[in-house]
Amino acid sequence: MEIYNYIKSLHLIFVITWFAGLFYIVRLFVYQIEANEKPSPEKEILLKQYKIMTYRLWFIIAWPSAVLATIFAVWLLTLMPVWLQMPWMHVKLGFVFILFLYHLKCHQIYNQLQKGEFKYSSNFMRLWNEGATLILFAVVFLVILKNAFNWIYGVIGIFLFSILIMLGFKFYKRIREKNK
Repeated sequence: MEIYNYIKSLHLIFVITWFAGLFYIVRLFVYQIEANEKPSPEKEILLKQYKIMTYRLWFIIAWPSAVLATIFAVWLLTLMPVWLQMPWMHVKLGFVFILFLYHLKCHQIYNQLQKGEFKYSSNFMRLWNEGATLILFAVVFLVILKNAFNWIYGVIGIFLFSILIMLGFKFYKRIREKNK
């Protein structure tokens, strides 16, 4: 069973790098959108640089990490198939499915920005960035607690955390608007 710990370690490493990629790519989307509002030549210089940065982050870190985290997760499930009978694992896999939807939506936004299509505001992207945070919190608490009753407290905690994020976002937005 020693291989289990190696596979679990690799899974966790790639989950961490995947989330790091998701957190940073959306932050780069914010910068790209804001750069598009700047005057020339600053706009063109920044957009060119952000396109390079997002390309490298997305295809060298985020996508490979997502694929490797998934491969190691499947490997873990083949080593411990009993997990698939546990309710907490079903909920966790539901959150992983939502994470993949989030990732795919980020990919769609990435493609739009690479083509110069700006469909979202920087404020929307700041809020969008919190989606991965909520998924991360949900999965970590679920995996650690592994108990449906405790998980209910976790959901309440995630809900309260979401409210705090929204309040923080509104507060930060006011500060940014005041400093303009």
